[in-house]
Amino acid sequence: MQIVTKDLIKPHSGIAFELKQGQLLKVTDPEGEQVSELICYSRRDLDEWLCSGRTLDHARTWHIGKGSTLYSNRSNPMLSIIEDTCGKHDFLLAACNQQTIEQHGDTENNQQSCHENLYNSLMGWDIDPDEIYTTFSIFMNVKFRHDGSITIEKPTSKAGDYIIFRAEMDMVVGLTACASSQYNNGSLKAIEYEIIDK
Repeated sequence: MQIVTKDLIKPHSGIAFELKQGQLLKVTDPEGEQVSELICYSRRDLDEWLCSGRTLDHARTWHIGKGSTLYSNRSNPMLSIIEDTCGKHDFLLAACNQQTIEQHGDTENNQQSCHENLYNSLMGWDIDPDEIYTTFSIFMNVKFRHDGSITIEKPTSKAGDYIIFRAEMDMVVGLTACASSQYNNGSLKAIEYEIIDK
């Protein structure tokens, strides 16, 4: 295997890049307790995108981890998870936007939201803000209570934890170091990513 790209996503920022079918994407939490938001689109047709509902429908479980496949809105496999040292992620909630940051009182850093960071990163592919759908929230720790409520707890990821995806089609990927401090145990940190040729 050969590393094509290895870089850090700075705290509360994002990046976008193309991933070829068969390539691996490794996302690492260097310091621990840091969420990363991921979204992707078919390179051939940007109207085909990573879909939470289709993925959960195929999987029949909300627990997505090693061995899981993430599907598009057209039920085509997009990403397969081949390694996962953390095992705790979310694929139900949307990326934070300015409204949710303000609603939860997380305004002290005056940072851009993950939604804004994804949009700014994906502008080169003409992705509209309304085309940024539910993201796969790597390392996010969401709890579902018996009373129906949802809480977001501190991530369980430790320094060096990682997840590796295999691209099942050519795609455009948006990836962030999450911008909401309440989702990251009070501090915003970097995320490392690698693109690997098998």
